[in-house]
Amino acid sequence: MKILLTLALLISCTFAHADRIKDLTSVAGVRSNQLVGYGLVVGLEGTGDKTAFTSQTFRNMLNNFGVVIPPDVNPQSKNIAAVAIHAELPPFAKPGQAIDITVSAIGDATSLRGGSLLMAPLKGADGQVYALAQGNLVVSGFGINGSDGSRLSLNVPSVGRIPNGAMVERTVPSAFTQGDSLVLNLNKPDFTTARRVAEQINSLLGPQVALAMDATSIQVRAPRSADQRVSFLSVLENLEVEPAQEVAKVIINSRTGTIVVGQNVRISPVAITHGGLTVSINENLGVSQPNSLAQGETVISPRTGIEVDQNSGRMFQFEPGATLQSVVEAVNAVGAAPGDLMAILEALKQSGALRAELMVI
Repeated sequence: MKILLTLALLISCTFAHADRIKDLTSVAGVRSNQLVGYGLVVGLEGTGDKTAFTSQTFRNMLNNFGVVIPPDVNPQSKNIAAVAIHAELPPFAKPGQAIDITVSAIGDATSLRGGSLLMAPLKGADGQVYALAQGNLVVSGFGINGSDGSRLSLNVPSVGRIPNGAMVERTVPSAFTQGDSLVLNLNKPDFTTARRVAEQINSLLGPQVALAMDATSIQVRAPRSADQRVSFLSVLENLEVEPAQEVAKVIINSRTGTIVVGQNVRISPVAITHGGLTVSINENLGVSQPNSLAQGETVISPRTGIEVDQNSGRMFQFEPGATLQSVVEAVNAVGAAPGDLMAILEALKQSGALRAELMVI
């Protein structure tokens, strides 16, 4: 049985390829920032919540508009919902620019469909307000409740999005134009790739312009002027560099049965035998009932049937320095199921024959 139809096998290309520095690195300090806020969604069709904090927020909002509610009155409505708001503030975002936001119910609201978010501040980790959010929600999911308690839902109706739903009010300070140099950080740390990036930059701009500091960071001398630094980075990020080959890895997803094998996986000389053992257990209930003349009680007795089926195992052998193709051909010849292949790979790793990192996710 060919198991590669059910096995996701990733094989890296054997020929060299080059990637842009833009795709391999990011500039240190040029990053997005997370924003979070709290607010009220109104205009719901009876799908809101009646939690205590929703009522308190609603009361505070009315008090801010001069509507005084007596202390003994608890304002509650199923047409409002308390929500958490989160967004990502892009680097170099300026006041007046719009960003997308996500709105999530935090009470027992069943759906936010048709609701509108009232103005709510979005704060950063420093407690400062960086944006103001407001707008009509776009909810992809829906839910229907029956009078008998039944419910039908699609996706998640308690979460919605507002495209361009927040306006930036404060700029995040950036050190992009400070200092005589900038740092490029590799997305995947690798000493060889870091060296190649530095060499490629030096071959274009001259020696000692770029310095590989470690497996992640490359320090590059850059002009101080903001305009010249932008042009400088525009040239650097379009340079092409051949990244180093990935570390030999075998990744197993035990939940889905997916197995990913990298290109550089090697097998030491080893012999493997594979066999299957199937145990089937059937439980049946028998009834023992006395005849009409005998005295006794009806007794239910369990009857267990056990069947054992053991297939003959087959052995295959790997030669020294066996490649990924050898592993694939051997596995196909044996006809192992994905679960059996996981056990084989784990046994190979324990024996030291598998020259790769084995990761189970």
